Amino acid sequence: MQPSNEGSSVRILLVDADTGLTSTLGRRFNALHWEHEVLNYAPGPDHLAAMRLHALVVNPALSGIDYIERLGLSLPALAVVAVSDPAPVADRVRALRGGADDWITKPCHPEELVARLQAVLRRRRIGDMPIDENAIVAGELTIRPDRFDAYVGAAPAGLSRKEYELLRQLASAESRVLQREEIYQRVWGYTMARGDRSVDVFVRKLRNKLEQVSPGWTYIHTHFGVGYRFAAEATNQGPEIPLSVPDPLGAST
Repeated sequence: MQPSNEGSSVRILLVDADTGLTSTLGRRFNALHWEHEVLNYAPGPDHLAAMRLHALVVNPALSGIDYIERLGLSLPALAVVAVSDPAPVADRVRALRGGADDWITKPCHPEELVARLQAVLRRRRIGDMPIDENAIVAGELTIRPDRFDAYVGAAPAGLSRKEYELLRQLASAESRVLQREEIYQRVWGYTMARGDRSVDVFVRKLRNKLEQVSPGWTYIHTHFGVGYRFAAEATNQGPEIPLSVPDPLGAST
């Protein structure tokens, strides 16, 4: 990331091979004290999640429309603005329906692009991060909606967006068992297909990450054939003490 001032709160990734555009935007972002990075390839969702981005500016000619659609499913909180040479209406509509927040056609004025980014970020802040939403505390864990992650003290669990949403939905259910179908509808946003194991896969990933930061606690409990329940329960981590078995003849064993 390019350096920024201490109060910077916006992180942008530019994915484009157009050095003229990226250089111009980079100077404008520096003036706004926005952190930014430029790549000439489209990184995977896990890479993007680790970068903790607020917005992605991407050239669909470089990434493909399917890339935008994948991000719409895996990173729904990430603001995505497509910037490309003139493209068919069908491509623009597909991208906007699939996850892009805006589509800008080149050549474009950098001030317009920045203004559109600012508008998207304002909408995202209002829609996804209400300022009155409180953290959820359970056991050693603090679930932080402002950071889309869970913490034990200052140590983050390093959750992806989907893992965070799964944890938040389970924790918000107040110890109620959520069926797999209900979890899928809440986190993925549509009806679960028959045989889809996505919920189980993500629960396993989430459990592993929570166990790494909080090994003395169990948070997610399986209800076989139904779904999952969230409840913070301390596990017995103390040393096992062997029991003495008395010999009926009085001899020690």
